[in-house]
Amino acid sequence: MAAADATILRLAIPAPIHGYFDYLPPAGVQASNLAPGIRIEVPFGRGRRLGLLVGTTTASEVPPARLRHALRVLDQTAVLPPDLLALLRWGADYYRQPPGEMFWSMLPAGLRQGAAAQAHEPGLALTPAGAAAPADSLRRAPRQAELLARLQNDSPLRMAELDTAARRAAAALCGRGWATRCELGALAADPDWPTPDTGPELTADQAAAVAGVHAEAGFAVHLLHGVTGSGKTEVYLRLMAERLLAGQQSLVLVPEIGLTPQLLAHLRSRFGDAVCALHSGLGDAERLAAWRAARSGRAAILVGTRSALFVPLARPGLIILDEEHDSSFRQQEGVRYSARDLAVVRARELGVPLVLGSATPSLESLRHARDGRYQLLEMPRRIGGGKEPALSLVDLSHHRQQQGLSTPLLAAMRRHLDSDGQVLLFLNRRGFAPALWCTDCGHVVDCPRCDARMTVHQHDRRLRCHHCGTERAVPDSCPACGSAELAPVGQGTERIEQTLARLFPDVRGVRIDRDTTRRRDSLERHLDAVRRGEVRILVGTQMLTKGHDFPGISLVGILDADQGLFSSDYRASERLAQTIVQVAGRCGRGERPGEVLIQTRFPAHPLLRRLCDEGYRGFAAALLAEREAAGWPPYTRLALLRAEAPGRRPPQAFLEAARELARGFGIAGTEVLGPAPAGMERRAGRYRQQLLFLAADHRPLQRLLGQLPTRLAALPEARRVRWVIDVDPPDLI
Repeated sequence: MAAADATILRLAIPAPIHGYFDYLPPAGVQASNLAPGIRIEVPFGRGRRLGLLVGTTTASEVPPARLRHALRVLDQTAVLPPDLLALLRWGADYYRQPPGEMFWSMLPAGLRQGAAAQAHEPGLALTPAGAAAPADSLRRAPRQAELLARLQNDSPLRMAELDTAARRAAAALCGRGWATRCELGALAADPDWPTPDTGPELTADQAAAVAGVHAEAGFAVHLLHGVTGSGKTEVYLRLMAERLLAGQQSLVLVPEIGLTPQLLAHLRSRFGDAVCALHSGLGDAERLAAWRAARSGRAAILVGTRSALFVPLARPGLIILDEEHDSSFRQQEGVRYSARDLAVVRARELGVPLVLGSATPSLESLRHARDGRYQLLEMPRRIGGGKEPALSLVDLSHHRQQQGLSTPLLAAMRRHLDSDGQVLLFLNRRGFAPALWCTDCGHVVDCPRCDARMTVHQHDRRLRCHHCGTERAVPDSCPACGSAELAPVGQGTERIEQTLARLFPDVRGVRIDRDTTRRRDSLERHLDAVRRGEVRILVGTQMLTKGHDFPGISLVGILDADQGLFSSDYRASERLAQTIVQVAGRCGRGERPGEVLIQTRFPAHPLLRRLCDEGYRGFAAALLAEREAAGWPPYTRLALLRAEAPGRRPPQAFLEAARELARGFGIAGTEVLGPAPAGMERRAGRYRQQLLFLAADHRPLQRLLGQLPTRLAALPEARRVRWVIDVDPPDLI
């Protein structure tokens, strides 16, 4: 039995439990020698698991006789520093996530499996045969030739420095016996970072933005609101260069992998090998190597998607979050959190500035700037004096269409193509057609597992559900009446691509969506072809709004602006406006003036009119006033309790019990609404319902949520459902 005053280890263990686990130290180990942030192996159930030490205590809810001894300590020093421990504890509390899952999901897979936090780094070395290989022996394999030359000049190389194409070349050289995998020495404690190129002279707006960041010492949040083409990236580069010269690291977060190659090219041209990337496109070994490089201080600049926020930094100096409005910064599966909001907490813990950049800032960030919590830095002009393209509406009820392409849009396309311009067409709907319809009986083929229609993909003659992934062959006859008169209805990007090939047979086009970019490097190849001018017409989905620079595009056509006008989600209009402005910003960035045509059946809609007449600033100001009057975020705090099960009744019964439980807490200033079906009630064969919690301030809402998880788990109805709490949900559907 443990003594009453024995020191007890409090561990975060990956398990769906809303709490921590208590253990006694391993036999012969003094608890005072164990630092928070180390990994410890413990007995768990009938097996063993790794836990992360978050602190110690002398009191436990577990009776002393039932406390078990931990088995062994894996680390001499903390894997996670104090700032990350504080961030993850705060995140688990605020988002009401199981802390063990919150902590462990942020570590690279190798560390979760027991790999050393400090280890030798994967490398690529030249063999004697490779050293003797003649320089012209790889004329037909330019990538291999380039890598071989690098090795002959500087062997070994770090695998983390190699892009995807170079890694394929490395495998080929290893197959020839000219190179071999190796382990490099431990990372240097005091790396020799390169002296960065100062870059071009800043515009007045850029210089003012850089000075604005410098004006605040230590922690501050700066909202960089710059129109598309105003040069936000150069502001980032200048700030990073200054931090590098001061011996400090910069962390740069981008919304998606698709942006990473383009930004990495900018960074590596300026900072060389001091740049390291971390995203889900890397293998486990590569991710661990990048994590170690940032933790040791070898990487001066770490670029990554949302999970990179949780990488330790040896010398932190700056955090940048580009496209801060983007929904990709919100983790919606597994552990739920907002990387944008947690970036504010981490910057505060580190005492460093945070720069949030966007041409279309979120209403939450704009409100914080209006209230003085964020410093607003505006860049209202494009570089070189170019003007933002004007937005014009095309009334589809007054113009003929050819498969979704109106007569005015086709005329504009021919005009721009004849003057050697490039055209971008945006439609956020992939596939050939969104529905397959029987012209005899009116039956529409639905997904058997979702409340959704099956999308037609004509290239491989398949019907696919874009919500659950169910697919089947396109039927020869109607499932309802047996008729062979089945017709695809509506337009997707595949159908638009096919129509363009017929209307513009001599013009090369390319389609960019999830279906055409599944292969490694395919997105980058398509985008490079557009930038080189080899592709004249570009059609694609939301992937094209992510900050890409296409200097030759002079016309943008938005084929369907009506999808977000009448949604039941209160955020739909904000997202539609952001999408329109972002995709419109892809044109007119070079010497040519830009033109944007927006096809709609509702040209008098106030949202579209305000956006065209007043731009995003005017639109956002009006929408903030509407949200304040209606009592919606960012002037109200929300949380959802979502539940799902194979049947409709269990989620409803669970949420009804949860509603009575929450109302019974009697917390003033909170309101409970529902339960109600989700916007798509049945998805992937499961029925989904939700309960909404509202409060004018986050404090009473957090008091309510703090009491919920353990009480919900004890409800008899909880055994029949899956449930999750979603704080600050990105949508209500």
